[in-house]
Parts: sequence; structure tokens; C-alpha cells
Amino acid sequence: MPPETWDCLTEEAQLALSREAMRRAAETLAEHAELLAAEMEQGSLSDRGGPDALRLFAAVVRATQQEAFGPIGHA
Repeated sequence: MPPETWDCLTEEAQLALSREAMRRAAETLAEHAELLAAEMEQGSLSDRGGPDALRLFAAVVRATQQEAFGPIGHA
């Protein structure tokens, strides 16, 4: 999106788009943590106590983003 297009959006629209981007980023981090945990359990990656820590990280990311940004569609 060109900068001039962003500036044409209302502040409410900019906030809604920003929140959705943050929600998606948090979900991507959580999904990657879950994937790494599964890879460790399957033996594809070295397990140094990581699966449980990664699942905890995923849960914290998801919980934090829900508390910070609220449910989807309520910007």
C-alpha cells in the first residue's frame, strides 16, 4: 500500500488494519512455536527441553494479543 493510500484512510481504519496486522503476527509466532515443538518431539530438531517452553510461549503470545487487542472485529 503506497504511503499516500495509508494517509487517505481514516484513523479508525488505520487502527483496525494495524490491530489485524498485530493479531496475525502474534498468531504466526504462536504457530511457528507449535511447529518447532512438534519437530522437536518427532526428533527432527534437537530437543533441549524446548517443546514445553515453545508451547508456553505460544500460549502467552495468544493470551497477550487477545488481552491487548480484544476480539477480532471490535477495533
